[in-house]
Amino acid sequence: MSSKQLDMIHHLAIQVEEISRAVQWYQTQFKCEIKYQDATWALLHFQNIDLALVIPGQHPPHFAVTTEQAEAFGPLQTHRDGTRSVYIKDSEGNFVECMDPSSL
Repeated sequence: MSSKQLDMIHHLAIQVEEISRAVQWYQTQFKCEIKYQDATWALLHFQNIDLALVIPGQHPPHFAVTTEQAEAFGPLQTHRDGTRSVYIKDSEGNFVECMDPSSL
């Protein structure tokens, strides 16, 4: 195993049609906590990772990686929660959010 510092997956994001209904379903089925919720997105905290619930048109389904090199992927945008990131696509067309760890 390498001794270098690895980047961290911060959260996964899936699209849902109705935030409140999805939050209720996840809380009924699993042990998780609401970190944030409004009409357009929610962030649920599990023991090892966060799950973002987003509505179509707001954010693409993605996973987010914290990386010191986030700015190397493009201009960072500041989100309403204060985090800064840029969305890119991997070699297969999947969205990856590159987050600046200093904004967390």
